[in-house]
Amino acid sequence: MVESLYVHVPFCAQKCDYCAFYSEPSSGETINRYVAALVKELEWLAPELRLRTVFFGGGTPSLLTLRQWEQILGAMERLNLLGAAEWTVECNPATVSLDKAKLLRSFGVNRVSMGVQSLNDSLLERLGRVHSRAMVFKSFDILRRAGFENVNVDLMFAIPGQTLGIWRETLREALALGSEHLSTYEVIYEEDTRFYAQLEAGKVAEDEDLACAMYEELCEAAEAAGLRQYEIANFARGPDVETGAPGLVTRVPERACRHNVNYWRGGDFHGAGPSATGYVRGVRTRNGSNTLLYCEQIEHGRRAIEFSETLSPLARAGETAAFGLRMVAGWPFGDFQKVTGYDLRNEWAADMEEAARRGWGRVDEQGFRLTALGLRFADSAAQLFLR
Repeated sequence: MVESLYVHVPFCAQKCDYCAFYSEPSSGETINRYVAALVKELEWLAPELRLRTVFFGGGTPSLLTLRQWEQILGAMERLNLLGAAEWTVECNPATVSLDKAKLLRSFGVNRVSMGVQSLNDSLLERLGRVHSRAMVFKSFDILRRAGFENVNVDLMFAIPGQTLGIWRETLREALALGSEHLSTYEVIYEEDTRFYAQLEAGKVAEDEDLACAMYEELCEAAEAAGLRQYEIANFARGPDVETGAPGLVTRVPERACRHNVNYWRGGDFHGAGPSATGYVRGVRTRNGSNTLLYCEQIEHGRRAIEFSETLSPLARAGETAAFGLRMVAGWPFGDFQKVTGYDLRNEWAADMEEAARRGWGRVDEQGFRLTALGLRFADSAAQLFLR
C-alpha cells in the first residue's frame, strides 16, 4: 500500500512573476469540472492508498470555495482516505477565511503551509502576489483560531530589489509569528516566467554573493528562534522523532514536514490532479499539464498520465542518494543500503571523495552528509550521485 498522496490544485488568482509550476487563473466552471474529475481520480487510486501523509499543493488550494472543498473532503471520507498523521494544505493569505479553515480542520487537515514569500509590500507587488503584509498577520491569526497548531511559513530570498536589511526585517517579523515550521526558497530564474524574461532583457541581475549572505542570515536567525535546520532550506521546531514508512524511518524535528521527508528518502507516493507526479515501485508517472485535457480524459474513463518511466535499480538508487543528501543528516550507510540495496561506499566512493575534495561533503564511519557549503550548492553536489 502507498502511504503518501500529493494533490495538485492548479488554480491561482493570478500568475506570479517567478512561478514555473503549472497553474492558471481561476474560473468557476473549470474548477467545478476539475473537482469532479479529481474525485474520480481519487476513487481509482483509493484501493492502493493507506495514507500517512497528504499534501494539497498548487496553485492555490485555498482558492477553492467551501462547497468545492466539501465535495473533495466528503469524497475522501467516503473512500476512507481521512486520518493521515500529517495532512497539509497550501494557503495564500488572501484566500483564508475562518469558515474554510474550520472546515479543513474538521475533516482532519492538521497542517497549513502559508505562502507569505515576503513581508514587504513593494516586494510582494514585485513578485506578483495578490496579498499584502497585513493579510499575512490576519490569516495567521485566523488559522490559530480555527485550531491549527502546525503552521508553515514560506519565504523567498534573493528577490530583485531585496536588500540584506529588508531580508533581516522579514525574517525578524516572520519568526516572531511563532510558526512551527519555516520553508524558504531562493529566487530561481526559470524559463517561461516573467522573471526569466526580465533577466534575459537585462532588467534584473543575479547577485550570488548577496544570495549567500541572505542564506547565512536565514540559518542563523532560524536557529536563534528555536527552529532547527533539517533540510537545505527547511527548519522546524520540536525534539527529534522518528518518521517514515517501514524501511525509510529517519529522525527529524517533530514539526518537520513528513510528506517531504518521504520524497527525500525515496519513498513511494501517488499524485492526483493536472501535472501531478507519482513514484510507486520504481515507476515514475506524470499527469498532463492541461486542466481541460485532464478533465476530458478522466470523464472518458482514462487516467490523465502523459508520461511514465521505469527506473533501473541503479538509477533509482542514484536518485535516492541525490534527494536524500538535501537533508542535513545525509545518508547513514546502513539506511541507504536498506532502502536501495546498494552500498554508497562501493558504487559512489569516487563521488563522495570528489564532493569532500570540493568541500561539499563529509564521510565518516557512519555515513555521508553534505557540509554547510555543500548544502548551499546541493544541486551541483547531487549531480555527482545520479546514474
